[in-house]
Amino acid sequence: MSKYPAPLNALIAHLKKLPGVGTRTAERFAFELLQWKPHELIPLSDLLAELPSKIIPCQTCGCLTQEGACRFCTSTGRDTTTLCILSSPRDVYAIEETHSFRGLYHVIEHLLSPLDGRHANTLRVDRILERIAHHSIKEIIIALDSTLEGDTTALYLKQQLSHLPLSISRIAFGLPIGSTLEYTDTSTLSKAFTGRQSM
Repeated sequence: MSKYPAPLNALIAHLKKLPGVGTRTAERFAFELLQWKPHELIPLSDLLAELPSKIIPCQTCGCLTQEGACRFCTSTGRDTTTLCILSSPRDVYAIEETHSFRGLYHVIEHLLSPLDGRHANTLRVDRILERIAHHSIKEIIIALDSTLEGDTTALYLKQQLSHLPLSISRIAFGLPIGSTLEYTDTSTLSKAFTGRQSM
């Protein structure tokens, strides 16, 4: 028998799904929310309910947008001959903060992981090929996490694109093996990006 009422247990269970949130932290968050006034809780609940419909992936590049094309695809000041491939919209914003890249972005839906059912046929390489042809891309920069899945996906993408007359590089990793881009400081990420290596 649980020590908390059922609605509180349900809230704690949902909070534990957030990355880095264990049982004790989830309990602390839940009890903090219990102290909030209804006029504070209702806007939060409305915002959470509206997120799936108000924040959507850009149909062109996969970055986040409220409607239509994202600001990266509609900007006239970007280098349309360079395409950076990432695995998360969050990583796009991390790279933007470095001011080291002014090209286009393309977010793939996931990294390859056959054990988790994420196979090559779901990467939609055809969408990347369409963008390369449409913009006459001259350079592809692969900016995926330095993990087993990231390395496997980077090698697969290189194989799929190697027949094209363009330069393929991967950002240099002055980063710990197993690290993810979203938790990397701006200075380190900037150096890794500008020191990218040919593949």
